[in-house]
Amino acid sequence: MSSLSAALLFPFQRIGRFFSGGGKVRRAADNWLELAQKVRSYRSDRLAEAERAELDQREEDLRRDLRENADAGKLRLDIEALEDVLRRCGGAVYPKSSLAENVDFFLVAAIVILGIRTYFLQPFKIPTNSMWPTYYGMTPEVFPPGTAAPGALAQVFRFVAFGAQRRQAIAPRTGQVSAQYFLIGDRLSPGRVYLAYTVKTGRKWLFLPTEVHEYTFLVDGVPATVQVPADFDGFEAVVMQTFFGNEANFFKHVIALQKAGPLETSLFKLGEASDGYGRVVTIPLGRTVEAGQPIVRFDVMTGDQLFVDRLTYHFMRPKVGQGFVFRTGNIPAIGKDDYFIKHLVGLPGDVMEVRAPVLYRNGAPITGADAFDLNARRVAPYTGYTYGDSISGGHYLAKGQTVTVPANSFFAMGDNSSNSSDSRVWGFVPAADVVGRPLFVYYPFTRRWGWGR
Repeated sequence: MSSLSAALLFPFQRIGRFFSGGGKVRRAADNWLELAQKVRSYRSDRLAEAERAELDQREEDLRRDLRENADAGKLRLDIEALEDVLRRCGGAVYPKSSLAENVDFFLVAAIVILGIRTYFLQPFKIPTNSMWPTYYGMTPEVFPPGTAAPGALAQVFRFVAFGAQRRQAIAPRTGQVSAQYFLIGDRLSPGRVYLAYTVKTGRKWLFLPTEVHEYTFLVDGVPATVQVPADFDGFEAVVMQTFFGNEANFFKHVIALQKAGPLETSLFKLGEASDGYGRVVTIPLGRTVEAGQPIVRFDVMTGDQLFVDRLTYHFMRPKVGQGFVFRTGNIPAIGKDDYFIKHLVGLPGDVMEVRAPVLYRNGAPITGADAFDLNARRVAPYTGYTYGDSISGGHYLAKGQTVTVPANSFFAMGDNSSNSSDSRVWGFVPAADVVGRPLFVYYPFTRRWGWGR
């Protein structure tokens, strides 16, 4: 073959060598050379003169053969020789145990995740229904007596798709069912009905400790219990739907009982680790259950889980009408460091007022979010804005009262106004504690999946 023909064929020979497997060997050779440099950088002061000289020689052999486009077989021999030297003098750099490799991987992954969470996106789970129906907290799906509940396969699907977890209380005997309610004042009244519960330590994901609320039914005086997450605020609705269909029928039943005579009252222990007691009234629920049958049976559907945009508010001021997430550690009336999500309704200097069902800002009906208008017009399921003194613990925005938002603070309110602990109860949100705005609902896989509102 002439020298001209050889020159013309040389590039095609290299390409053929690359695709025939030589390319993989050359890439492997480059990686081994990088590893040799790493060993030299980390262990140069610990290598004996003979080890350093041998390492230099093996590196040079491999580099030379790479430059001269040696075949794959020759490169493999060079790599094996270099690997033998690295194995003898690599220390903790090479060879690495699988444990060390896993630790390195998870450490890097943790750093990346923490960086993203701190500066860009933070996952957030909505526990309560104060922002309902814009965002859902945990909600119940009730399976009353006489109706079928999803079977095992359906439960698995519902757990994966909706985070549904089954809860039930089983009758210990056949008999009449009663429940105990906290007594606020002298009698039960609509909107102020709370089943008595004991605060206990439970388990999340089978092993993580968490706080739960344990509710107790009495079947002819024998207790039957069911536990739910502490943030779940729908158990009263579960009982009303199971035994009476709705709240109106429940209160017809209660009024009839109260007319018949005084109801039995007693003291109820509030926590397994507490000496506190609450005053309760025992309400017969008007139904007989059979031993071994469910008294109540329902699924707890997980609250909306979303990503919070932590970046935007570093560059622009929050706007009225935006959903916003904030920390509560510097709000004394809340008393714990947590994350809340509400709608931002008032900026520093704004004058706030409720003229039910409308929320006013600076003398005019508030604008900036669809939920404001829907509440003002009471478009179902929005029920309108309520006065601060109509909710438990409310101190701000009573009827006829205005509130001026102080400097470096915001006023926050939930869309489920009659069932939202917000700035009407615990006051103002420090501007420095604002975390970000809801960006995307990534779970559960319902119609609410998608961009934040």
